[in-house]
Amino acid sequence: MIRLLYSLLFHLAMPLVWLRLLWRSRQQPEYLQHLGERHGFYPPVATGPLIWLHAVSVGETRAAEPLIELLLQRHPGHHVLLTHMTPTGRATGGELVLRHPGRLTQAYLPYDLPAACGRFLDHYRPRIGLLMETEIWPNLIAAAKRRGVPVALVNARLSPRSQRGYALLSGLSRPAIAALQAIAAQTAADADRLRAVGAGQAVVCGNLKFDVTPPPEKLSLGAHWRRALGPRPIWLAASTREGEEALLLDAFARQPHRHLLLLVPRHPQRFADVAELIASRQLACCRRSSGKLPAEETRVWLGDSMGEMPAYYALADLALIGGTLLPFGGQNLIEAAACGCPVLLGPHTFNFAEASANAIACGAARRIADADQAVAAADELLQQPLQLAIMRTAANSFSQAHRGATERTAALIESLMAPRATG
Repeated sequence: MIRLLYSLLFHLAMPLVWLRLLWRSRQQPEYLQHLGERHGFYPPVATGPLIWLHAVSVGETRAAEPLIELLLQRHPGHHVLLTHMTPTGRATGGELVLRHPGRLTQAYLPYDLPAACGRFLDHYRPRIGLLMETEIWPNLIAAAKRRGVPVALVNARLSPRSQRGYALLSGLSRPAIAALQAIAAQTAADADRLRAVGAGQAVVCGNLKFDVTPPPEKLSLGAHWRRALGPRPIWLAASTREGEEALLLDAFARQPHRHLLLLVPRHPQRFADVAELIASRQLACCRRSSGKLPAEETRVWLGDSMGEMPAYYALADLALIGGTLLPFGGQNLIEAAACGCPVLLGPHTFNFAEASANAIACGAARRIADADQAVAAADELLQQPLQLAIMRTAANSFSQAHRGATERTAALIESLMAPRATG
């Protein structure tokens, strides 16, 4: 009954959903592409065993890469369907498609409406469904259960805040979570919280992001930039969110002109807005999209490009992880560690709570309270190359010590794909 009410409300909200798509398409026209897929209408596909993996956007798609590579290697007769909800996620997944022509297909996951979910599952007929991180869709999971398609939540995480939200909507969320055939949790704390909101079983497999290897060509690009820019210290504000850039730029503008700030917003539709923020503070700026490298007088280099974060980390002496200054929960600090880049973390790291605590404990990261403290800490550390070298070594060690989640997660998935004995 509660799911029926949820479906009715979702139907009534669809005009607002379409208005949101139109609004977002003003800066990203790709939001108006493949519209039929968002309601479960897809082009014909080749038949054959299919593993379906849903990665909503960029971060989840990158985290899924080592798992997809391993599943394709171990199951040569299978295809993988990779679904997304955002154009940037789809563009990121497109790089994988190019590496595996004929074996990897992309599509948008439909909105969580009963008919759309049914059309999606009937069209692709996956052997198994894998949802990345926190993607709990009640109608989708119910439709898969009716069709006998096992669904697992992999690289699963649940913050205390999200746990409270699920508890408030337990009549809707608890049956959906209980219907999952398996959950591969990132940490023991995630597993405990998932059990508390209805998971029948949750196995700790670790975080897939530790197994993502930075592309060598991106690391080489970062090294090339470093040589071209010379010895000038560079610190990176990586994947910043709305509201954070203004705080950082205000604090940075008050500092002496000693180093270069490389500012990379999380969402591409905000690149132009952030450029205006920089200009309004009369800070000399160079944009990555111009193709030119910063000049000596440049104070801010705006990283308005997609897919180059490993290159930015390889270039930078130090990075502030975006989403941690304001209560967004933080972006992925593991990618920075994999590139050997020391990091600063603001107070809001609930999306990566255990990884953040471990990184701080081993010396790969430092906690700061706000933007002013971030700028002051960066200024201090960038004048201490020995301390930065120690943090860089700690970051590499931290990254290597937590690998192995892909193998453990694949074993759990393959237990669900194994033929069931009949009595």
